[in-house]
Amino acid sequence: MSKRDYYEVLGVAQNADDKEIKKAYRRIAMKYHPDRNSDDPKADEKFKEATEAYEVLTDSEKRSAYDRFGHSAVDGSAGGGGFSEGGFSDIFGDVFGDIFGGGGRGGRSGPQRGSDLRYTLDISLEDAVFGKTVEIKVPTLQACDPCDGTGAKPGTSPKTCDTCGGVGQVRMQQGFFQVQQTCPSCRGRGKTITDPCTSCRGQGRLEKTKTLSVKVPPGVDTGDRIRLSGEGEAGPNGGPNGDLFVEMSVRQHPIFERDGKHLYCEVPITFSDAALGGELEVPTLEGRVKLKIPEGTQTGKLFRLRGKGVKPVRGGTVGDLLCKVTVETPVELTKHQRELLQQLQVSLSEGGKKQSPKQNSWFEGVKNFFDDMKL
Repeated sequence: MSKRDYYEVLGVAQNADDKEIKKAYRRIAMKYHPDRNSDDPKADEKFKEATEAYEVLTDSEKRSAYDRFGHSAVDGSAGGGGFSEGGFSDIFGDVFGDIFGGGGRGGRSGPQRGSDLRYTLDISLEDAVFGKTVEIKVPTLQACDPCDGTGAKPGTSPKTCDTCGGVGQVRMQQGFFQVQQTCPSCRGRGKTITDPCTSCRGQGRLEKTKTLSVKVPPGVDTGDRIRLSGEGEAGPNGGPNGDLFVEMSVRQHPIFERDGKHLYCEVPITFSDAALGGELEVPTLEGRVKLKIPEGTQTGKLFRLRGKGVKPVRGGTVGDLLCKVTVETPVELTKHQRELLQQLQVSLSEGGKKQSPKQNSWFEGVKNFFDDMKL
């Protein structure tokens, strides 16, 4: 057999994953299968070459050795011109099992673990920051009590399937190969029920709603998950339960925004407070605190209140609360207020650059911009 590079044989890159390798092998094997090319002796050679490459590249140890030392590291172990009955049928079942209904390696008989479930818990920002114990109702498949999850009528038990002998799969001849398929009599369970339970109709599970108590730890955020072991769906054929994952979804707050461990809020202040300074009460999640506004505060100024944020659920220092002040322009002025502001306007214009440094700097920049355009 030709000793071409295995990656070249399958037409994949050297960093290809198992999924890509499997897809490439399936395409080549379907094209050069001996049953489909009985009059082409080269097809059989190409088919065996691709199968040899597939077996090596899907085995982590063989692939590692091949990548380092080439064909000399795997000669005699890859199958070469012939394959053992077990290894050859395993490769075919692994790659083409989904086409013929087989399960690849092994059957489905016996107890199986139940499915995991996800529950989205909608909580307030306060509950996320300080923690809370809440009750949730979860619809799930649970083991039938009368039959104890067996699916058989109480006092009876499932019997071993006569068709597959309890394996859950049967072997079928597909031309050159033997292929495993799910047993049509027991549907892969390995057992049959002649007298089904009247409560669950032989399924062994019933849909019920159960109430659970969930302890939400302080500091959780949207996307964090709490795992409740064994609270998922009951497993088929009496298998163990899956798990329940409770995922947090923190509602939008009317005042605060959260960014990790820090909180943000916007504080509107009057024009006079911004100009003259003063002291305001601002909210935190723990109550009100005093915030000192210095004279001449500009809109957009951030004030940091240390330790008034969130303590991360995974540990670390408590975050801060950042208050952004916005100067509110007065509206619906009275005649007297308008006259006072006009007087202030005149007075400020006489003050020059000292009282409006940003405005004067901006206009100076505009003037320079147009002067440069004239040059």
